[in-house]
Amino acid sequence: MKTLSEQIKQVKSQIKHAEPVKAVAAVIEPVLAPEELFKLAVKDARPLPDELKHARLHHPPKKPKPIPKQFILDEQQALADSLSDNYIPAHELETGEELLYLRDGHAPDILSKLRRGHWVIQAAIDLHGLVSDEARLYVATFLSDCKKRGLRCVRIVHGKGLGSRNKEPVLKHKLRNWLVQRDEVIAYAQARKIDGGSGAVIVLLKSQ
Repeated sequence: MKTLSEQIKQVKSQIKHAEPVKAVAAVIEPVLAPEELFKLAVKDARPLPDELKHARLHHPPKKPKPIPKQFILDEQQALADSLSDNYIPAHELETGEELLYLRDGHAPDILSKLRRGHWVIQAAIDLHGLVSDEARLYVATFLSDCKKRGLRCVRIVHGKGLGSRNKEPVLKHKLRNWLVQRDEVIAYAQARKIDGGSGAVIVLLKSQ
């Protein structure tokens, strides 16, 4: 291998003969070995301070908190238990099969407005296909969520009972009892035909 001085002389000679690229390559390739290139690449790198090394070794990332499954189950059970199937409404107004209810202390014209669709329906659920216990929990959870969100008018589809064993609207009658047990319910009325008719009820909730 030629010495560095000999290589420089060779480069100068090549430059004179208009071969600058080859000349530079000739001097760089043998002078900068792979280990030297690596040293140049990491020359500005700095090691981690001792306290950071210690923190990483002795304080690993925290594991995510476990999902409180039992708490969720208890909360759902509490919601379901908040509605009773044995409650008898004291202030319900019935006109044939139509369900109407107005909580004491509220203006009578609320019912007429509710029946005319005065308030915009902001949320809705459908109880079709649910057994009584499932529907009760669904209704309780739905009303609690509506209360948190500050919703005023909602629709609950209970069905007409045509698919039940005795062709009776079981959920319809249970639903009226569940609704009057909730303090946030001001009134309810059978939905307009466009909103489900006798198979649904429109519920007005307290404003926040």
